[in-house]
This record gives sequence, structure tokens and C-alpha cells, in this order.
Amino acid sequence: MITENARVLAAVAALEARDFGHLGELLLASHASLRDDYEVSIPELDLLVELVRMEPDAWGARLTGGGFGGSIVIATRAGAGRSVAARVASGYRERTGRTALVHVPEAR
Repeated sequence: MITENARVLAAVAALEARDFGHLGELLLASHASLRDDYEVSIPELDLLVELVRMEPDAWGARLTGGGFGGSIVIATRAGAGRSVAARVASGYRERTGRTALVHVPEAR
């Protein structure tokens, strides 16, 4: 769909402007499109993204990879990645009984 191409261009502009709030909105819109328009998400990923939406230190998230399972990527405030990931993983475990595997890159 054309909307995803427009979101990519808008995300580049948001990154260049350091407008991380807008970037987060674009990530969430992208996830919704992947879920609703392409139907490539799964309930577990949707739950993870919804848990991210409740995080004050996270701007947004979306599924990544080929869809039908896999991973999400989360944009957070600088230095908040580990704590956001831990809270999201904890919420996921409480809701599903499953353990989320978390990878947080080192800051540069």
C-alpha cells in the first residue's frame, strides 16, 4: 500500500528533525496497517505493541521481520530501553504465561 511508503518517508523526516513523538506515532500506525491491512501480525505481537503503548518512556513500536510471528521493534527515550523492555516483558508474561526474549542494543 502507498500509505506505508508515505510513513517511511515521514519517519525519515521525523528522525532528521529529532521528532521522536511523531516517529512513535508512525511506528504504531505501521503496526496497525500490518495487522489490519496486510493481516500479518499475530495476537502475541499485538499484545506486545499494546503494552508498549502504555509505557510513558516509549514512543511506539511495530512488528518487524516477515510477519506471522517474530519480533517487535520499540522506540524509547534515551537510556530507557532496558527498563521499558523489562516492563513490557513482565506484562507479557503476566498476560500470557510466556517469556519474551528481549534484545536491547548498546548505546553508541
